[in-house]
Amino acid sequence: LISVLGFLFSIIYHLVPNLHDEIMKPILLLLAILFLLFAAVQYNDPDPLGWMGLYSFVAIMAAFAAFERYHQGVLLLGIAICLVWLGTLLPMFVHWIRLGMPNIAGSMKATEPHIEHTREFLGLFLCLLMLFFLYIKARNVKP
Repeated sequence: LISVLGFLFSIIYHLVPNLHDEIMKPILLLLAILFLLFAAVQYNDPDPLGWMGLYSFVAIMAAFAAFERYHQGVLLLGIAICLVWLGTLLPMFVHWIRLGMPNIAGSMKATEPHIEHTREFLGLFLCLLMLFFLYIKARNVKP
């Protein structure tokens, strides 16, 4: 859902240049709050610190972007971290696809290893999409 919204807002950003600041600021602030909420619910995860850190990082980058403060190097570092982390989860994600993509949302308790890894892969992918979107916005900002 977030990636679809990000894609739609990217289209709006490019099609309606006079409104992009008015539209993007509240959207980016809303996304920052959403990623902070993602971080908050990680407290009971088996490995909460990494997830809380990543989701908080994405939230901070979105908040900075809302006020047109971009840090391309930091965004690239975040993108690199997401890509490496995704690489470690890719085998289990592919395994889940080969299983026929069984339901991973039926219960919050992960009864099979592929459930937790697939959820983590998708969460990382959302972070990657958001950071990539912010990086593209940062490159298009006039100094």
